Amino acid sequence: MNTTVTAKTPWKSSLGDIPFSLDYFEGSMYEAVEKIAEKYPNNIAFDFMGRSTTYRKMIQEIQRCAKALKVIGVRENDRITIAMPNCPQAIYMFYAVNLVGGVANMIHPLSAEKEIEFYLNESESVTAVTLDQFYGKFEKIRSNTKVVNIVIASVKDELSQPLKAGYMMTEGRKIEKIPKDAPVIMWREFMRLSSSCFYNYKVDRKGEDPAVILYSGGSTGTSKGILLTNRNFNALGQQVVATNPMFRVGDKMLAAMPLFHGFGLGVCIHTMLSQGGRCILIPRFTAKSYAKQITKYHCNFIAGVPTLYEALLRLDNMKNADLSSLKGVFSGGDSLSVELKKKFDKFLYDHKATIQVREGYGTTETVTACCLTPPTMAKEGSIGIPFPDTYIKIVRPGTDEELPYKEEGEILLAGPTVMREYINHPEETRQTLRTHADGLTWVYTGDLGYMDEEGFVYFKGRAKRMIISSGYNIYPAQLENVLDAHEKVQMSCVIGVPDPYRMQKVKAFVTLKPGIAGSEEVKQELLAYCRQYIAKYAMPYDIEFRDEMPKTLVGKVNFRLLEEEELKKAQEAAAQQQELS
Repeated sequence: MNTTVTAKTPWKSSLGDIPFSLDYFEGSMYEAVEKIAEKYPNNIAFDFMGRSTTYRKMIQEIQRCAKALKVIGVRENDRITIAMPNCPQAIYMFYAVNLVGGVANMIHPLSAEKEIEFYLNESESVTAVTLDQFYGKFEKIRSNTKVVNIVIASVKDELSQPLKAGYMMTEGRKIEKIPKDAPVIMWREFMRLSSSCFYNYKVDRKGEDPAVILYSGGSTGTSKGILLTNRNFNALGQQVVATNPMFRVGDKMLAAMPLFHGFGLGVCIHTMLSQGGRCILIPRFTAKSYAKQITKYHCNFIAGVPTLYEALLRLDNMKNADLSSLKGVFSGGDSLSVELKKKFDKFLYDHKATIQVREGYGTTETVTACCLTPPTMAKEGSIGIPFPDTYIKIVRPGTDEELPYKEEGEILLAGPTVMREYINHPEETRQTLRTHADGLTWVYTGDLGYMDEEGFVYFKGRAKRMIISSGYNIYPAQLENVLDAHEKVQMSCVIGVPDPYRMQKVKAFVTLKPGIAGSEEVKQELLAYCRQYIAKYAMPYDIEFRDEMPKTLVGKVNFRLLEEEELKKAQEAAAQQQELS
């Protein structure tokens, strides 16, 4: 039988041994960053649209922001909603909320009005911070919430003069002007309030204190607020750096993954700022802007979801890019197919990089990654091994019965990054967090996988993302791997479509490589190819070509939207059939 596995021999490499266990900082997230600022005050903390900010300046702005929060009445344990892209004001506000003892409720600024209303009420936020272009959405639903103050920032305030002029001529012109009598506090006015704070604004917070709310389940069900602690984030930062011994103070991370996502906030922002790194902030993510910043800043580390790497392969402006500065390329947030990894590894090699993509795995319930491929030892199809002090075991789904090595079951996680709870959902918390006889509290992920004898973990699919056809269990990720390996396929997405006889039947959506047109001939070629590798019961009944796959807010392929489209078609067809009969 397998046992819980921690980082062991695979972490030992020519880069140095990774510790079995770490001593974790038990203060607040702000204090972790402040310690770095005291040590390296003149180092650059982040770059934004051509402007650099030092650690000293960043801490000064965070403290001003914290004082202003105190002046408008924010108290310890208050929830503050931050609906911002990756920009300086978002960094200042995030750590300022932590400094005054509040909890940062992180949401996507592009969320719909009703979604924003849900997030504000679910978190019981008293203050919200967003950009001028999103003011209208907040104002429309404000009266349905407990929000007292809305702070409005603008991207233009953080731009250099030439860029500001260009911004106002283009993006700025599209933003509807906020009425002068609007019941909001503009960012500059808000920051000036800090001069009225003459009392102690700092609140002493410990590792176990709540600090952040992130949301999970957006594309697979009802969103749930995940309450995370200072320790969760600080431990993640230490683990990421410990498992990347090539990291040096001052190394640059391209921070394009969004702040409302654990991957972006936990790895690209807090890990870097709490460990002495430098963040290259990307406010609006596109593959083109991402590629431009990699080469402009000679980034050392980049992180992204598989769809990002698929998009980079198609960009013309990457043809002559020099990627020799890269020390780490991380993929997470979704399953990276074996074939896409091969394609992108070749792309890296062709562009002078000396490293390959390293796949990781985690859930928002553990902030983000808690498992990573070691830098010098990879296994095809594996998502790596656990971080120090992190445990993974494979059990029979829904039970605590451990399974033997290489037997597929549910992936369970335990360690210092495990959440406190789902806010307002005690029953779901009890179902997800369970304490076993070993004394550890385990996260039941609902994900399927297995482990080999060396502790390498293999992700096989999300339990909720399973197609049941004629009694057979079919895992879309396995079929996508087959399709992605075809020379004409850029990427694929496989879903289950309602069927009166088989319950579900398999349908594939495919984006073809540039220059290849979707046709009946290509479809038949792909179906013939699939028959060589896919069992008859799992074969797609149809392949539909798409120029672009629909994406979730964090850039994953939105298979749920494709399922909804097919369900609607099935319902309309059934209604027509009923009319005819």
